Amino acid sequence: MIPRIVTQLLTKSLDPNKVVLIYGPRQVGKTTLVNEYLKNTPYKYALYSGDNVRIHEILGSQRFDLILPFVKDLELLVLDEAQKIPNIGLALKIIVDQVPGIRIIATGSASFELAGQVGEPLTGRKWTLTLYPIAQLELLTEIREFDLKERLTEFLLFGGYPSVVSESVFAKKQKLLSEIVDSYLLKDILELERVKGSKTLLDLLRLLALQVGNQVSLTELGSRLGLDYKTVARYLDLLEKAFVIFELRGYARNLRKEIRKKSKYYFWDTGIRNAIINNFNELNLRNDAGALWENFCVIERLKYQTYRQLPVNNYFWRTWEQAEVDWVEEREGKLFGFEFAYSEHRKKSSKLWLQVYKEATFSVVNRENYLSFVTNKE
Repeated sequence: MIPRIVTQLLTKSLDPNKVVLIYGPRQVGKTTLVNEYLKNTPYKYALYSGDNVRIHEILGSQRFDLILPFVKDLELLVLDEAQKIPNIGLALKIIVDQVPGIRIIATGSASFELAGQVGEPLTGRKWTLTLYPIAQLELLTEIREFDLKERLTEFLLFGGYPSVVSESVFAKKQKLLSEIVDSYLLKDILELERVKGSKTLLDLLRLLALQVGNQVSLTELGSRLGLDYKTVARYLDLLEKAFVIFELRGYARNLRKEIRKKSKYYFWDTGIRNAIINNFNELNLRNDAGALWENFCVIERLKYQTYRQLPVNNYFWRTWEQAEVDWVEEREGKLFGFEFAYSEHRKKSSKLWLQVYKEATFSVVNRENYLSFVTNKE
């Protein structure tokens, strides 16, 4: 089993009278992570599933006379799939406000945020952690750097979902990813939001998958899907909240010719992206290897930033004359530019970028040095 970094963050975050919310896509291992933590917890705890009808009755009641006896003598309350419990935010507020010293762990998928269950009730009472598909940073704790690089193509094609990573047969990896897309990927959105159906969302995701690394026009997407601009924008927002895609905005400060109104969209898992377009061909047989490489570098860098809790703003940079920097980080008052180059022949000039932003840096991330970019390992 690959050790998950969120376990370390969980241990540090378990403060008295605080709720630790563990978000993340379905099937990324939230339940497994909590069970592994509980094997060595020093606290007297109780673990309940959000599927338990009796728990629905107690916590959903908002009644002190039912809720407080339920948690009596506990040091730690753990609720798995807590988004299924009615009024869960208000119930957790009652517990942390009324039971001295208690700690709470609540896991949940995107339904938490989409349903607005825990935002306002737990203001000032919670820490939020996010669990993503397995990161290269985590794999490096169990796999030698040489061996991890040797498996690079595998991760580009099949991504980092735990069940997929642990499967050694490529055909079975494809089957697992198809099952995740068909049964889990859009479940939160379809359960909680009024959309035209999974077909429309999947059609939208297919269009995005074919435009990874390019700026996206919402008007064009709407035209191809038969949707208006506002509906497309709402669907994109839902897909981002459901941990399916990530929006990257343009950076602009000095030039009128800089583009910043359009966005790029990346998938949180390259395997999911490939499953959506049903393309698991080897990289030398496909015309999107560069886009796939860019998507991989972006999400692995984002996982690194999240797990290392780095304060950073991320952008891309482009001018109307097509000068471009794939990835821009704004941190500690400085700018850092990066190009993602899968092919040695793909080179972008950094001349204008460095002329405009004289304090900035520019680096190329390729197959040889990518681990230093996504794990900070020199």
